[in-house]
Amino acid sequence: MVLSMTGFGRSKKQRQGFEAIVEIKTVNHRFSEINVRVPRTLLKIEEKVKKTINEYIHRGRIEVFILLSGNGGTTRKLHIDWNLLDDYYQFISQLKNKYDLHSQVDLKDLLTQHDIVSIEELEEENKDLEELVLLAVKEAIHNVVQMRTVEGEQLHKDIVHQLGLFQKCLELLTEYAPAVVEQYKMRIEKKIKDYTAGHFDESRVLTEIAIFVDKADINEEITRLESHLLQFKNSLLLDGPVGRKLDFMIQEMNREVNTIGSKANDSKISSLIVEMKTILEKMREQVQNIE
Repeated sequence: MVLSMTGFGRSKKQRQGFEAIVEIKTVNHRFSEINVRVPRTLLKIEEKVKKTINEYIHRGRIEVFILLSGNGGTTRKLHIDWNLLDDYYQFISQLKNKYDLHSQVDLKDLLTQHDIVSIEELEEENKDLEELVLLAVKEAIHNVVQMRTVEGEQLHKDIVHQLGLFQKCLELLTEYAPAVVEQYKMRIEKKIKDYTAGHFDESRVLTEIAIFVDKADINEEITRLESHLLQFKNSLLLDGPVGRKLDFMIQEMNREVNTIGSKANDSKISSLIVEMKTILEKMREQVQNIE
């Protein structure tokens, strides 16, 4: 089953006063690359998130965004530096006495000093929170895979259509191939007769003609194209990632088409070569979206 590399999935889970939101976006990439953006309190489960994603998605650039709200994963604790507070108070008192100041020491003057009063966030292990996040990750992945599947079906349909067009061109190419060789042979014979006025060693000339005609023969390339085409069709039916394999086969098919174009000096075949290269380019663009 062909899968696209483009997809998006979202999931939201709530439990015991906290909420986890997971968003996953996938785009085309030659290999598998996973980037996870997770709150500091959940850094320890980043590898679990990646491992879970790798079970379902095998190729593409994958962006994972995990958002938390509520009190899950951290507790807050008020911290007061009593020694420093005593120093502040003594300093203010001495300042008042020294300069005969009459204003009172206000409590807010002391509590607004950040180096005296601070709030510490303490991480705490929360198995329920981790479990909830991983559930949300799995649900988001499920949504991504669904989207990739639907788009993959469309890609498969379009590629099969292009394969049909390519097959027709290949059949015409096979039909024209013998005539091209014969025409090539006749052109060489005519040129030789014109240049030699009919006086030449026929056996030797025929041997040379056979060598040149063999170089112009495109049957070998046609056979390889037929083989590549069959492999391509069979690969579309395989489970798992096939995009890189299909891309490689298109490169090989394009190489054979170019070779035929350089060998065959014929207007009909030249026209077919242009059409076949256009079809292969369309297929290549689609294949690069396949996992």
